[in-house]
Amino acid sequence: MRAVFTCIIGCFLFSSVSWAVEPAPTPTEPVTATAAVLPATVPQTLPANKPTTMRVASQPNAMMAAENAPLTAEQQIKNKVLQDAKIKALVKDQHSRLQQLEKANLDALAQNQELQLKNDSLGVQVQVLQSERSAQMFLYGAVTIAVGVLLGFLMASYIHTKRRRQW
Repeated sequence: MRAVFTCIIGCFLFSSVSWAVEPAPTPTEPVTATAAVLPATVPQTLPANKPTTMRVASQPNAMMAAENAPLTAEQQIKNKVLQDAKIKALVKDQHSRLQQLEKANLDALAQNQELQLKNDSLGVQVQVLQSERSAQMFLYGAVTIAVGVLLGFLMASYIHTKRRRQW
């Protein structure tokens, strides 16, 4: 009984200590498995289409402090120029992709028309071959009937003459 009592009191004290610890403050943005990325300072002579170097924030508090700090007019202009350069690069990339897709679409349409013409000509050839085959079978049947009739007359005449001789 004494062991059970001490175990219960120990668990109670252990749980009360864990509840006494304050939870860490949570950031306003959800934290993902990847590290947060902040833009680095960009030199004045950066071309419009060159990607910028990025640095990784080591602590979430530093990231929140950098976000909450007011930006100067120069920093705002730099950010705007960078955003405009990124947008222009995306538009240029999308335009080149659109041209490639249009060219591929035209090629596919031309190939489709070519294949449709080939399919039509092959369909006509199949019909011609089927009609030729049926005509050929008709001729075979006619020749067979003609040979049968001829053999029938020959056999009948042979049998008829043979009977006359016997009388």
